[in-house]
Amino acid sequence: MLIFFVPLGISASLVTLSHSIINSTLARSPDPEYVIAGYAIAMSLLGITEKPATLLRQTCSALVRDRVSFRAMRTVAVYVFAAIMVVGLAFSYLPPGRWMIGAIFGIGESQLENVLNVYRILMFVSFFSGLRCLYHGLIIYNKRTFWLTIGMVVRLIGMYAVAQFFILGPGVQGSSVGAIIFLVGMMIESAVAFWEGSSLLKRKIPEKSPGHSVEKPADVFRFYRPLLFSSFIAVTIGPALNAMLGKAGDAEIAIAAFAIAFNLTQLMQSFFSYIHQIVLNFYRINPGRVTSFVLMIAFIPSVLVGILAYTEAGPWFLSNVIGVSDRLLTEIIKALRVFLILTLVFPWLDYGNGILMLRRQTKTMVYSQSANVSVMLSTLIILIVMTPGWNGMIGAFAQSLGTLAELTVVMIAVKRGRESVLLHPSQEA
Repeated sequence: MLIFFVPLGISASLVTLSHSIINSTLARSPDPEYVIAGYAIAMSLLGITEKPATLLRQTCSALVRDRVSFRAMRTVAVYVFAAIMVVGLAFSYLPPGRWMIGAIFGIGESQLENVLNVYRILMFVSFFSGLRCLYHGLIIYNKRTFWLTIGMVVRLIGMYAVAQFFILGPGVQGSSVGAIIFLVGMMIESAVAFWEGSSLLKRKIPEKSPGHSVEKPADVFRFYRPLLFSSFIAVTIGPALNAMLGKAGDAEIAIAAFAIAFNLTQLMQSFFSYIHQIVLNFYRINPGRVTSFVLMIAFIPSVLVGILAYTEAGPWFLSNVIGVSDRLLTEIIKALRVFLILTLVFPWLDYGNGILMLRRQTKTMVYSQSANVSVMLSTLIILIVMTPGWNGMIGAFAQSLGTLAELTVVMIAVKRGRESVLLHPSQEA
């Protein structure tokens, strides 16, 4: 499990590091709060179009066992790519999209134009992200996870080179710089995934696996559709957080502090964000060892975030590596302390979701995501009204409590499913 998991963990950590590269680059602009806030809002919009694409990774690794099922999977991917590009173009260029972004986030005309310019670049990230995730599914199922690390290393090199070009050359003059860095990196990583995944398809994957029932796009959609519905619910989290933070005591400080604190929290726990893949690939073989493995690693993210939040390592890292200072630095530390809740919850949520995917009970994720959003929105509204001066802490509390509510629903479903299997073994997927 370690040989399988460690490359996945490293690649996930490097994903978050790539966002830290972008934020540290934008922090060197003449007006960092304004630039980071504009990029953060555009990234929350990207979540609307990218999330359905990233679900292709879990779907492919769970369902594709031969070339027949991969062709069905690829057809579904084409539909997904077409849909997300249409939505992205609508947000970018049609008047209703412009009005919606301005109304939801409550931003002025100058920041609105900045956000739109950033998103017109970021929307192409969705396509390359989906292509990457489709072939990642093949790579993960064939247990060649080190290729995900290779792809991320090459991506980081490319992103760092582009970032240095702007820092040492024309300068960081706007939020679009972050979008350009991100797009270049995603194009590089998708190229590596496509190259290795295509090679596996030719060399190691049979034309038809005996007894495998996934043959048509409809077979894939039965698994993918609930994930898609839950993602539609989940994508409201980012825009809702940034929209409500726009009503905090100091909107730009709140949005920027939350964005950087969340990225750092993701950096600390991203190594452990592929626990669901451990469940998908090993739980049927030895569930006890999988549970013990998760228990062994689940608390490491909390320790890492705690070091940043409660020791001098945090201020040093933020000032010397990220490049922030003064009030923004203080607000980031406050938000990190709240995000300790999230780090305790997330590993077990990923574990539970892995069990649900293994049983093909993906419909439960619609309910768990609904619980997440409901609790998060309620918390946001209460804190904005009662404690607007908490700034980025408001978003950290809301996201942490929403994730806790999601975990509660998932674990109830896992327990009920286990009891059902014990009573009716033949019903296990």
